[in-house]
Amino acid sequence: MDTYGDLVTLLLCFFVLLYSMSDINAEKYEILVRSFNPSAVEVSQIVIDSDRQPGEDPLVSGEPDEQQMDEFDDLFYTLSKYIEQNNLQDDIEVSKGDGFAFITFHNNIFFDGDSYVLKQEGKDTLDVLAGALNSVTESIKEISVLGHTSQASPDVPNEPVSDRFLSSNRATEVLLYLQQKNFIDPTKLVASGYGQFRPISKFDTAQDRARNRRVEILITKTDDVERSLEEYYAESESIKVETILENQQESTQE
Repeated sequence: MDTYGDLVTLLLCFFVLLYSMSDINAEKYEILVRSFNPSAVEVSQIVIDSDRQPGEDPLVSGEPDEQQMDEFDDLFYTLSKYIEQNNLQDDIEVSKGDGFAFITFHNNIFFDGDSYVLKQEGKDTLDVLAGALNSVTESIKEISVLGHTSQASPDVPNEPVSDRFLSSNRATEVLLYLQQKNFIDPTKLVASGYGQFRPISKFDTAQDRARNRRVEILITKTDDVERSLEEYYAESESIKVETILENQQESTQE
């Protein structure tokens, strides 16, 4: 057991060493080589970044490389902080996947019942969203606003004309408010109304029906591969489940 423990410790130190050299710094590399061969007159095989000055190694400064930062990470962080600061966790859900950001606004934050007149609370939220999107417009392929209603009765479908118009009008109202901010090319803005036909919950209880009444905003990156809405839903839900499990683990550890 002692021998095995020593071996695992040495392997851990070796991988930590490899990780610390993942962004090579010439000064560190030279020190490492000389520690293995103190009698060497000249150190060879040193990789030098001519554009980086001594002391600018990210591992030393602790500052992230701005070019490697994902602009969608900034967008996700801004929206998450806004939701937390305004206690909107029950009204807005935001997730970020591979090449997209997905935001779900429950109906009460944007509209009153059976209305497509945008509330002031909804306008304030869209102002924050537009401000966050303004800095990443070059990376955005498309912003899709998706309007949904819910079946009013568990057993009786909605009247199709009013149902479709209500969901489409709500999506269009949100789109128009964003378009009036003039932060992005209007050709990248799309609105769709799905009525009651894309539920994310059952129609059995009032709480279930409330979840179905929503407006979603799907933001895709310029290099994102075209996918179906169901695929975005599936990936977004899996991300939410992983986040919940991580939070539960953190709470258990605390």
